[in-house]
Amino acid sequence: METVKLNNGVEMPALGLGVFLMSETEVRSTVPMALDAGYRMIDTASRYYNEEAVGRSIAESGISRDQLFVTSKLWFKDHGEEATKRAFQVTLDKLGLDYLDLYLIHQPFGDYYGAWRAMEDLYEQGLIRAIGVSNFYPDRYLDLVTFNKVVPAVDQREVHPLNQQKDMVKLASEHGTVVQAWAPLAQGSKQAFDSPILKGIAAAHHKSVAQVMLRWLLQRGIPMVAKSTHENRLRENIDIFDFQLTDPEMDQIASMDQARPIGGRTHYDPELFQAVMQLQ
Repeated sequence: METVKLNNGVEMPALGLGVFLMSETEVRSTVPMALDAGYRMIDTASRYYNEEAVGRSIAESGISRDQLFVTSKLWFKDHGEEATKRAFQVTLDKLGLDYLDLYLIHQPFGDYYGAWRAMEDLYEQGLIRAIGVSNFYPDRYLDLVTFNKVVPAVDQREVHPLNQQKDMVKLASEHGTVVQAWAPLAQGSKQAFDSPILKGIAAAHHKSVAQVMLRWLLQRGIPMVAKSTHENRLRENIDIFDFQLTDPEMDQIASMDQARPIGGRTHYDPELFQAVMQLQ
């Protein structure tokens, strides 16, 4: 497995398993399959309500803790210095771990400044190996970077051929933050999977469209978390380290950018804020 070096020297696997919307039963069947296929990064969140299932699967895997990279995320209802520390301990307890490899602020709402100060403290105590953010757009990202001590190691964003985040990747790189892709397969978008460009490139390399999308991210230096509950797809997704896209192919995929999320709404839209608030 290839790795990406974060701004504090921590090595993070280039590809991991995301467990968003997985039930505990699905987690308990999927995580062992993923670990057996070679995955070593598992990405969960308090808001996924499956941290305990992830923890049990890790404990039963027989893989030593130092060989795994575990990420979880703080939900905005727990923002604030003291609330964040309490929520972090709950996450550790549910996962059955002594530390996290990466802890992210899940959404840029509420008192995320207080949350970040708490996370800086937990980081300095050695309870988290790296801290970062998720869904932070350029303005909020730069605000956080400018007025705080620790620069986020990661900003997790929706990145795929239809939403390439070119400006965000450039800005984050200038400040030493790695953009990590969620929804790297465009949430199964028919537009992406039926793309003549991607299908043509896939045929040329005897790979699938999904593998081409993941390889494209890898060659952009963007690590990713991909979700699947099917063993054949888990193995297909991780089988992207034995081929190389050409520069013309990379340019073809770059031409597909629509610069908007699959769902259409961004964090600048009040409707998205209202929808997220209903998830408390």
